[in-house]
Amino acid sequence: MAGQGRRPLLSMNAGMYHEDMSPVGLLVEEGRQTSPIELADGQGNFFMKPNGVFSIAADGTAAIAESSAYAAASPKDVAFATQSGPLLVIHGKLHPRFEENGSSRFIRNGVGVRDAHTVVLAISRKPVSFGSFGRLFRDALECPNALYFDGAISALSNGRETLIGGVYPVGPILAVFPKG
Repeated sequence: MAGQGRRPLLSMNAGMYHEDMSPVGLLVEEGRQTSPIELADGQGNFFMKPNGVFSIAADGTAAIAESSAYAAASPKDVAFATQSGPLLVIHGKLHPRFEENGSSRFIRNGVGVRDAHTVVLAISRKPVSFGSFGRLFRDALECPNALYFDGAISALSNGRETLIGGVYPVGPILAVFPKG
């Protein structure tokens, strides 16, 4: 991005991907769907239902929706969207399969939507459980809906340097740019 004269303020990996770096599930970039929504069952965190979609509409409003609900709504005004899973917080409640402080602990990153105009991105500096990461979004960051992006490979950059992670290549990337 910097090579194209577009330096983001912040960027992080934003969903899971296959070995060829293509996204697992829905990806919409600049209004163009480059990968379809994935509603099948399968193994791994992505398929821990309910999973979800983070989207930004053409008018700039943000939302997180459960994948099946997003597919049923079939929104037409989507500028950007990425699908991942599991949902961390669903209408103010933690994902039903999370233990309070389970034994699966990784550096984790995700996105929460506080309201249609407030998006919160977070990454842990130390390995955490799904339960504690979900509570961060629900309780401390006050996000009624939040989506897990990824675990062990999670990375965060400030546009100049990688601050957390960066050891592994990543697939879909969410980048935040200054307005203007």
